[in-house]
Amino acid sequence: MTAPTDWPYPRWVAHRGAGKLAPENTLAAFRQGAALGYRAFECDVKLSADGVPFLLHDATLQRTTSATGNAGERPWNELSQLDAGSWHGRQFAGEPLPTLAGVAAFIQRNGLALNIEIKPTPGQEAVTGHVVAEHVARLWTGLAVPPLLSSFRPESLRAARAAAPQLPRALLIDTLWTGWFEMAASLGCVAVVTNHQLMDAALLARVHEAGWRAMVYTVNEPADAQRLLALGIDGLITDAVDRFAPAAD
Repeated sequence: MTAPTDWPYPRWVAHRGAGKLAPENTLAAFRQGAALGYRAFECDVKLSADGVPFLLHDATLQRTTSATGNAGERPWNELSQLDAGSWHGRQFAGEPLPTLAGVAAFIQRNGLALNIEIKPTPGQEAVTGHVVAEHVARLWTGLAVPPLLSSFRPESLRAARAAAPQLPRALLIDTLWTGWFEMAASLGCVAVVTNHQLMDAALLARVHEAGWRAMVYTVNEPADAQRLLALGIDGLITDAVDRFAPAAD
């Protein structure tokens, strides 16, 4: 079996928006990436204490917001008041944490594609997968290209599949752990997203022979990008949005 031909996602994907040039996982970062010509974006989504899907990578708040503590323990009305921009630069002071709904509006208005990493608060793997998938299915109703849902946590992908089986899923892997291939198959994945250092010709062939697509993270050096493009990689997630021209898709 060869890789699927009906792959609607651009090859170059901006990591956490344009998360090195602007505060990661904020609309400011998405605007920056779009201004540089990117048409596909990756972001991290977790749940507030009252079940609102919003963008944040870490389990805790202190690295990228004005608060401290576990993000998943706070209700959205508190999270929505936080400053998620000042840590990156004074020009971003007051930039808020975005909801998934807010990002969906930006993506759809601008005709962009999205890869959502389901990033659960520890212990919330299944409920996060379920709620995120439900929201994505509703927010992208009737649109031709829904987001690709990815996660390192099989429990999250399993719950997402139960909630919205029509949405495409991808297993994230940072090592080739025993059973990863069988897990991706059992979850009905359409893609595998690996650490770029894992990807070689043999792994790419195995993924394509399964009928899946192969994506890699986080590709920031030109030599790595050239090697992977020569292999025939399907997607490269990058922080270096100002170094790589997405028109090279």
